[in-house]
Amino acid sequence: MLSKAARNALKSSSKQIFRFQGCLHENARIPIHHSLPRPTRVPSRTAATLARPIIPASPEDKTLVALFDQPTGALSLTNFNHTGLFGHPSLTHPRALISLANATLFRAQALTDRILRAAQSRDELFKVVKNLDRLSDLLCGVIDLSELVRNSHPDRQWVDAANHAYEMLCEFMNVLNTHVGLYEVLKIVFTDPEILKSLTPEAYQTALIFWKDFEKSAINLPPETREQFVRLSSEIIVLGRHFLREAATPRAPVAIKPSDLAGLKDQGMGVRLQLQARFTQRDLLVYPGSLQAQMIMRSAPQEEPRRKVYIGSYSSTEEQIEILETLLRKRAELARLVGAESFAHLSLDDKMAKSPENVQTFLNALMDHTRPAALSALNALSLRKQAHLNLPSQPVIQAWDRDFYCPPEPPSPPIPLPPLTVGTVFMGLSRLFKHLYGISLRPVHPQAGEVWHSNVHKLEVVDEEKGVIGWIYADLFARRGKASGAAHYTVRCSRRTDDDDEMNDGPLGEEVRESLEFEAMRRHRVPGQEGVYQLPLVVLLCEFARPSASRGATVLEWHEVNTLFHEMGHAMHSMIGRTDYQNVSGTRCATDFVELPSILMEHFLNSPTVLSLFSPTSTGTPQHQAGNHHVDPCHSIDTFQQFLLAALDQLYHSSLPLSPDFDSSAIHAQLTNTQGLIPYVEGTSYQTQFSHLFGYGATYYSYLLGRAIASRVWGNVFRDDPLEREVGERYKREVLRFGGGRDPWKMVARLLGLPELENGDKEAIGVVGRWRLEDEVGMPGRH
Repeated sequence: MLSKAARNALKSSSKQIFRFQGCLHENARIPIHHSLPRPTRVPSRTAATLARPIIPASPEDKTLVALFDQPTGALSLTNFNHTGLFGHPSLTHPRALISLANATLFRAQALTDRILRAAQSRDELFKVVKNLDRLSDLLCGVIDLSELVRNSHPDRQWVDAANHAYEMLCEFMNVLNTHVGLYEVLKIVFTDPEILKSLTPEAYQTALIFWKDFEKSAINLPPETREQFVRLSSEIIVLGRHFLREAATPRAPVAIKPSDLAGLKDQGMGVRLQLQARFTQRDLLVYPGSLQAQMIMRSAPQEEPRRKVYIGSYSSTEEQIEILETLLRKRAELARLVGAESFAHLSLDDKMAKSPENVQTFLNALMDHTRPAALSALNALSLRKQAHLNLPSQPVIQAWDRDFYCPPEPPSPPIPLPPLTVGTVFMGLSRLFKHLYGISLRPVHPQAGEVWHSNVHKLEVVDEEKGVIGWIYADLFARRGKASGAAHYTVRCSRRTDDDDEMNDGPLGEEVRESLEFEAMRRHRVPGQEGVYQLPLVVLLCEFARPSASRGATVLEWHEVNTLFHEMGHAMHSMIGRTDYQNVSGTRCATDFVELPSILMEHFLNSPTVLSLFSPTSTGTPQHQAGNHHVDPCHSIDTFQQFLLAALDQLYHSSLPLSPDFDSSAIHAQLTNTQGLIPYVEGTSYQTQFSHLFGYGATYYSYLLGRAIASRVWGNVFRDDPLEREVGERYKREVLRFGGGRDPWKMVARLLGLPELENGDKEAIGVVGRWRLEDEVGMPGRH
């Protein structure tokens, strides 16, 4: 188990970072990633598919559309019962969150004491794993709530209260994370054959996660070494925050001569810039990342302004480079302290990849099979440059040439579609889930005070046999002060609660009443399922434009539709991942597995059959594809660049940072010039803006692995009939319901009928590396 600082420093270790606070790993708040190109295919169809009946718009469909597309919200003003956040009766004001945190802290201490006394009672030893998971859930219930409030609540007092509650409970975790007594109790459990035999496979997996966390965090080392571990962890979190802040810092403006702007292809902004330069007779100051900079990179026929903007965009100060290199060195020192060869070895031990060597095997397979297509695309760009400059021979393509000779195309659907509003997309999602899983999305009336903004809408997730299985709060529209980007927050995980045995936690006074009420209100009996369960609750945050009376409903760009499908993939994983232990519920799984359900959801948007569900009256039958997508010749080049970034991440988290002459820019240059396609640009240091190096340190490859597996699952399982209920049920039964409670390699092997993948060894991951190329090279996609 790790300290608070270490947990954040090792954030990329996902759920294996101290199970009492599994809520704080990055899967609790899963951001949309820098997306890679993906295939666009027209699936074949069977006679059974063509025979699907027309599905008229149901009342729930119409309500979904109205809910998100009408400026006032269809349900927000019709219920006058008053409650607090997420239905908790006491959370009506910021002070109540502090009170809840205090009550939770009191209960957590009592439960910790009970676990420590377990060695005195054999009956209690049989309950240790359950109680450890309860302790984790108890703290996560308030920490996850606080995390959401910190990032989304418009009231500064609520944000301050959430910060206070968050820090208070994390401080308590600092005590638990390196608690030798807890480790010793768990050691008794693991050395008792009778207790181990009594554990279900899921309980054993949960116990094993706790055990590995302890082993990773210097628990067996002398006290002074543990202190050093905590100190290094604290330094890493401070450096990480500083690194992220500097990565987002705008770079200095670049001076562009007026003569360099001659012949701009852009007839809008380009003309304005030319007129401005002519009028002022001064060099133009262009800020990297601005619309002007983007226009120059795509439209300036002269190479010099593009070169200047590129170098300016990826330049860094010595201090920025030093921050990153110190962060990498501290991580390497932390790993050596606990006996690991490198930070990558420490991080990957409990991932699908298992080791840096296996990651390299995977990346090598990707690069070997992608290189021919990427070189062919590069040759096409070189021919364009030769023709443009009227050169006698083919020139070298430089980094600043890419957008000019191959301007990025906006992603588009595989068939012509009417404008897609937020409500229409949610209607399509609900219909898709109904076909696949017998699950639909049902709008419900939030009570006054239950949501933190009038634009937040509540959905029940309804199983046709079990009834309500969870809730989604959709906070989709942009506003000041709200966290940017798109993310899935796991505010509450599923777990079984009827065997909690909380009466034996010790005497609990009136001061913990709010905590007890908060926990009790989350318990439900699910028809057809034994026991009482805490049902999951998630929040989706996006930043779409708000609907208004003047503009009407919000029409989404195609990349925004992809974003919504991606995030809903995480949400359904949380809803369906029904486990007895919260530490392995839903998205609480390995970092390199968690993206599979979300990326798979993006593939469904390749199917005209699925897209027909966006129509108010859907036949569920395929539509004809009208022509081909624009095929981007730079697709394979961009994909290859992602492989290089994943390889760079591995190098940075090897033992190299321990060398006294470690130079992150030199390593980047050598990798680019020996394995890349486009020469490294001297004077640049992109790595200081590669923000994933902190949050996904040593695991940036994860998204690639998820895309490779999702492509194969789509092609082999869903593509022929993406609305087939039997197929959806099998996917739910074999993958989604287990969350992190089963080895992901075994789940994938079983789903695909490939037993040779079960071991997840070097050969297996090499096979997966070759899948990606078969599915995606040369296919059109998005960026």
